[in-house]
Amino acid sequence: MEFTAALDRHLAAIGARDLDTYMDTVHDEATYILPNGRTVTGAEDVRAFHQGWFQDPDWTMETEVTSTRVHQDTAVAVLRVDYRDLDPEGKPYQLNYLLSLVFARSDGRWLLVHDQNTHC
Repeated sequence: MEFTAALDRHLAAIGARDLDTYMDTVHDEATYILPNGRTVTGAEDVRAFHQGWFQDPDWTMETEVTSTRVHQDTAVAVLRVDYRDLDPEGKPYQLNYLLSLVFARSDGRWLLVHDQNTHC
């Protein structure tokens, strides 16, 4: 599978809130760094985090891929994200940030190994 197809599948799984397909795009030892600095590591914790997030019906996330680079068995994508959600009191908020995704090719499959959000 080409990297761009793997990236599209990863992003489509987020948009569809499809946890099983999403996890099929993630490496077992992936690391996530969230905007608040919290780190999530390993498939079990990544699944638990995304299960709760995907069950939340209030958020929307629009992405625009600003760059991709493929170097042998490593690929990096940078996306601009427009994220909208409700806070715990039900008030709407919006975040605009950059999202860096690093994938590694393993047995012919591109799997996410690192995900980092940075507020703009």
